[in-house]
Amino acid sequence: MTTATAQSGPLLFDPYDYDFHEDPYPLYQRLRDEDPVHHNERDDIWVISRHADVFETLRDDVRFSNRMGVSLDATAWSPDAHKVMSFLALDGAEQSRIRRLVSAAFTPRRVRELEPEVRRLTDVYLTATLARNAENGEADWIRDFAGKLPMDVISEMMGVPVADRDEVRRLADLVVHREDGVRDVPQAGMEASVALMSYYSEMVKRRRAQHSDDLTSALVEAELDGDRLRDGEIMAFLFLMVVAGNETTTKLLGNALYHLSAHPAQRDEVLGSAAEPATLVVPWIEETLRHDTSSQMLARHVVEDVRMHDVTIPRGSKALVLLGSANRDERVFTDPTVYDIHRDKAELSQIVSFGTGRHFCLGANLARLEARVVLEELVRRVEHLEVYGDCAVRVHSTSVRGFASLPVTFVNRKGD
Repeated sequence: MTTATAQSGPLLFDPYDYDFHEDPYPLYQRLRDEDPVHHNERDDIWVISRHADVFETLRDDVRFSNRMGVSLDATAWSPDAHKVMSFLALDGAEQSRIRRLVSAAFTPRRVRELEPEVRRLTDVYLTATLARNAENGEADWIRDFAGKLPMDVISEMMGVPVADRDEVRRLADLVVHREDGVRDVPQAGMEASVALMSYYSEMVKRRRAQHSDDLTSALVEAELDGDRLRDGEIMAFLFLMVVAGNETTTKLLGNALYHLSAHPAQRDEVLGSAAEPATLVVPWIEETLRHDTSSQMLARHVVEDVRMHDVTIPRGSKALVLLGSANRDERVFTDPTVYDIHRDKAELSQIVSFGTGRHFCLGANLARLEARVVLEELVRRVEHLEVYGDCAVRVHSTSVRGFASLPVTFVNRKGD
């Protein structure tokens, strides 16, 4: 499906199509305008694309349940999805129970206390990235930096030994990658999931035997009214953190550079704010989350017949809510296709990049912290950057949108 076809041909929605991954937004607009509750007969999914409907669906876990998981892949669509995706694949009291226990360990304070480590890792990887740039005339922002730091932050928080982190990162990448022509989790992805769960099983056993000052130990010891997390519940949350927390932050950092570089006036303004980088870095992050969010779509199990836009979504169906489309809905956002770091804060407060309601992303604060620390430091150390978009390589995934490779040339500030 080419961009021209998406804009004028038959209205066909194929979330596995590699061309769709390159630019889904023209098709999203057609869905919003022509068929806001679209039935994809091939995969038998009902696609919800307008902001108001996406927002309502995300907050309604009575009719739109998470109990089959949030991935449209057939292998992942199961009543047992919570065994690998934790409370993200639960509703009601069961979801509240696990989320409350996890929140007792994964506290806002623990996230804030990570900032010095995020700064340390940023300095290590940014120094190496800029050195590679000086040597070769360019660096790969994903392979040299953004693909490494988020996983290291999560691994540090969990207590994953430094020697294991490259392998954990490799396995996490395999879990989200989708092979051309394969309309499900590839064999390599399934094997990587098993390997990750096995690794976390051993890690939880070690923490049960000997406490450590990390999130895994805090999860083992979390207790509310005599209730504690079981091993499998801890493993599922660790798996969720690695897949959701690592991948989405990597993509956010890549998307931020890609889109800023494509708008030279805004790029020069941001890079000219080195004295007070936070003033423009925060809106830069939020506009990136709106304009090209890392998490593009989430699946829901339809518990009862739902009437929406004169269409009945039958009970037992799989619905797909398009976060990426909702964030570009002209019914909510002014000139939604325009990337604007000065966008009104009231509009940015409407983004659904981290979901909404009881399933609002628990890691949103961590993602924003990492992005802020990284991009502020980048602004302090770099006076110019140029992204080679024509050479960029996209990740092909039904759940996340971003880059596997993003070549960039950096110009250091004098004295750096």
